[in-house]
Amino acid sequence: MNEKGITQYKLLKDKVLDNKTLDSLKKNKNITLLTLERLCNALDCTPNDIVEFHE
Repeated sequence: MNEKGITQYKLLKDKVLDNKTLDSLKKNKNITLLTLERLCNALDCTPNDIVEFHE
């Protein structure tokens, strides 16, 4: 987000995310694939740029 100059406020204002979803992201909780798609579109990136898997 920093590289793209996009703030949490902009994601809320542009209705990419709602407050509940943003809070879930901050707390490392689950999100839907729709939310991931919206984030990717807003940030012009792929899921690989956002998601990291740990074993």
